[in-house]
Formats: sequence, C-alpha cells, structure tokens
Amino acid sequence: MNKLKEQATELRDAGYSYAMIQNELGISKSTLSNWFSSRPFTPNKEFLRRSQVGPLKVGLQRHNDKLARLEKIRVNAKEEIGIVTERDLQMFGLGLYAGEGAKTTQTTRIINADPQVIRTTIYWLRIVHNIEAKDLCISMHLYPDNDEELSKQYWHKITNIPLGNFRTTQVDRRQKKGSLRKNRLPYGTAHVRVLANGDRTKGVDLHNMILSQILSVYEAIDPLYN
Repeated sequence: MNKLKEQATELRDAGYSYAMIQNELGISKSTLSNWFSSRPFTPNKEFLRRSQVGPLKVGLQRHNDKLARLEKIRVNAKEEIGIVTERDLQMFGLGLYAGEGAKTTQTTRIINADPQVIRTTIYWLRIVHNIEAKDLCISMHLYPDNDEELSKQYWHKITNIPLGNFRTTQVDRRQKKGSLRKNRLPYGTAHVRVLANGDRTKGVDLHNMILSQILSVYEAIDPLYN
C-alpha cells in the first residue's frame, strides 16, 4: 500500500467522508470510491456535525445493505467455483493472455497494473508451461507521481522476479496522461516477458503455442453461436 493510500485509509477508518479526505489529501472522490466502496464506514462526530442526520442514516443503511449483498454474492461465488484444477488454470491463463498478452511479437509478454492479474499469469506460466521466475524479466511503466524504487520493490514482492531481471523503467511524462493517472496507479504498470535466452521452447515456440491454444478455444466456441 502506498503512503497516500495509507493516509486515506486511516482517515476513512476514522470516519471521514470522501469530501473531507479529498480536502485533506487532494485525492479525487472517484479514486476514494474505488479504494473504499467495499470497506465498512462509521462516520465520526465531525462528519455528523456537517451532515443532516436523517439523510445520513438512509445513506449508511444503503451502504451497509450493499456490503451485505456483496458479501453474500462473494460467498455464493466461492462455493460455485470450488477447487481450481490445473485444467481450470490453463483455460483461465489463456483468457488472461487473450485479453492482456502480446500477440504480434515473437515473445511471450503480458502487461497489466493489477497485481492479481500479473501474479496469476506468472503462476500459470510456472504450472502449465514450466517457466520459473528466473526465466522472466519485468519493465515498469510509471507516471511522474510514482516512486520508482518503491514500485520496484512492490513488483519484486508480487512476482518474485529477481531484481537483476528488472529492465529500464519508462516514465510517461505526457501532461494530460499523467493527470488522468495521478494516484490511480500507485505502482504503475508491469510489463512481464519470458526470457528465451536461445531456448526456442521458451521463445517463439511458447508464444506460438499459447496463441494456437487461444485460437483453438475460439474455433471450439464458434459453432456454439449457430
């Protein structure tokens, strides 16, 4: 968790509204909602003083009802999914790569800012394709408000990729792009690539195998539309 989010979390848990946190830290309400929409909230005295009690109670009740419905959905979803088999992992990994992986290069590469997507993809590569962390390299794409060293340690912890396998960091300094991403991607985007090192089974052959498997899934699904 980055320092700004830690501060915002402390304020939210202390009962501050999104507007109050925005005034204190300069974080947009949309970002705060993305961070805390599923987090229980109990208003503090200052918030109560600024708010009308009636509408506030209604809003809190709706918020708590939303959390209760979400928890029920999550419990039902976990029961429905059950145990994930290696076959499930294989298909899930193909889905991730179909959406986020490189298609036009001759290397296996996936790009995402979501640590769960990156972590799951690396696990898929290890279990299904026998690719270890030492066979991977990572490049970070950051924005001016990102701390490069903090981001590097974060992605190292998430991926277990050796620090020596981190490549040159790219910083997007376009003003409009930077303002849109400010505070939303605290550790930037990770570009994870499989290192072939002269081994075709980890290079072009692996890339073509993954794309061929994805194509096979598409071909198997096509008749279902008829």
